[in-house]
Order: sequence, then C-alpha cells, then structure tokens
Amino acid sequence: MLGEVLTATVTPFDADGAVDYERYRELCAYLVDNGSDGVVVSGTTGESPTLSDDERVELLRAATDSIGDRATVLAGTGTNSTAHSIHLTEQAHEAGAHGFLVVTPYYNKPPPRGIVEHFKAVAESTDRPVMVYNIPSRVVVNIEPETMARLAEIPNVTSVKQANDDLEQARRIVELGLDLYAGDDNIVYPFLEVGGKGGVCVHTHVVGPQVKEMVRRFREGDREGARQIDEELGPAYELLAVTTGPIQIKAALNLVGHDVGGLRLPLVEASDDEKAQIRDCLERLGIVEPARA
Repeated sequence: MLGEVLTATVTPFDADGAVDYERYRELCAYLVDNGSDGVVVSGTTGESPTLSDDERVELLRAATDSIGDRATVLAGTGTNSTAHSIHLTEQAHEAGAHGFLVVTPYYNKPPPRGIVEHFKAVAESTDRPVMVYNIPSRVVVNIEPETMARLAEIPNVTSVKQANDDLEQARRIVELGLDLYAGDDNIVYPFLEVGGKGGVCVHTHVVGPQVKEMVRRFREGDREGARQIDEELGPAYELLAVTTGPIQIKAALNLVGHDVGGLRLPLVEASDDEKAQIRDCLERLGIVEPARA
C-alpha cells in the first residue's frame, strides 16, 4: 500500500513565477511531519498543466531528496496524450518515483477501450505501482465499473483515486482488489466505511494531523471518534469549495505562514472576498487566530 494519507501538493513559485524548489523541499518535509504518509508531485493541485517536463522532474527530485527515505513519493504523469504520459512516467521512474498517478485522458474523450489501452501502455513503461485517477468533473468521462474491472487486470495497476462520491462504484473498486483512495476530501470517511485505504487529499496541507487521526481511529474500531473528526473538519471542506483549486489552498497556506507564492495563468490569486472566506474557515478550524475588530 502506498500509504493512507497522501497529499496532492501545491507547487511553490517565487516572486518571478519560477518554481521554488527549496520551498518545495520544506513543504514536503512539513507535510510528512504532520500526518501525510506521502505526497503527489505535479498533480492538478501542483498546477501540472503549466509545468514544463524539466520542472516536473526537478520537483520530483526535490521531493525524493526531502522525504523519499521515509514517505511515498508519487509522480503525476497522466496527460491526454499516451505518448507524453509514457515519456513522463519513464522520466519519473528514472528520477526515483515510488509510483505514478495517471489521470483519465481528458478533452479527447476516449471510449472505454481507449481508456484501457492508454493505461496498459503507460503501465508497461514501469514496473512500479500505478494509481488510476478517476475525476469525471474535470475530464468529462467517468471510468465505469466494467472498465475499471479491465484496468484491474493490468498487473501494476494497484489503486484508484476516485473523485466520485458514488459509494456503490467505490465498493466495486474494493471488490476488484484495488486499493481505494478518496479523490475528494469530504468523502474520505465514507470511503473508509466501504473498505477504502484513505485519501489523496488537498486539505491535508493544513489539517493533516486531524485526517491521519481520523483514519487511525477508524482502523482501531473507533468509528464514532472518526466520524466526529470528520464533522469537525467541515470548515476544511468549505474552504475547498470557496474557489477552484489550487487557488484556495495556496491562499490558505500563505495565510498560515507557508509562503508558496502565487499561481500561473490561467489560474489567478484568490480575491479579497475569497481570502476572507478562507480565513474564516481557518479561524473555525483553530488554525489562525480570529482577526481583531
């Protein structure tokens, strides 16, 4: 298993918009010290569409240098081009990634058999674990259970990041023998109840210890305690709904003192109103002090 709590990391930028690799090393170490069993490098939250291939590799090297001996480092290598996805996977394999997060091809909208062939081709480029990333809200296509069953036949496809709250589909993934990870932060607890391993999360940038404790309590049979933590994390789920990610989590990190910089276009920084909403969520979580009147 790749871990229970994995954080899909932001990519810090400096004042000129260049990747800040030293800040990224510090962020990865902080996350692993605060509840994360591993990190995802260059995923959607990491603004992967605006990163060059060289930047992806250097970020991965920074992560493995920082935490690779004590936590899992997954590389986001999926694109809407199978050839490019293979290239990124091969590069990440060489750079020391422990596994790969591969999203459903987006925009070109392949049929189910195309999805299967895409994942087969990418998985054949490495002998390390591949996690399927099913996020229909962003890629339009949902990987249906019948297609997922075919993906489960690929030897090194071992897990699924499921950003879909259909609990029956989630249960089917577990029955296929794949490790199930929640791809939306507010469904970590419901997925635990159907046999999930944990989550690939964004809110764990700021509430990592609480999420790790929720999973621990669930594993030890304290479902009521786990459910209570899930309820207490309500403001964290609200925070993520304020605006598009990673705009909101970068704003939150900057507010709590982790200077991760701005964003690359077409993403833009949170507005003043959005920052006020994000601060309110952080205050209710007890992460920042209430602003003085």
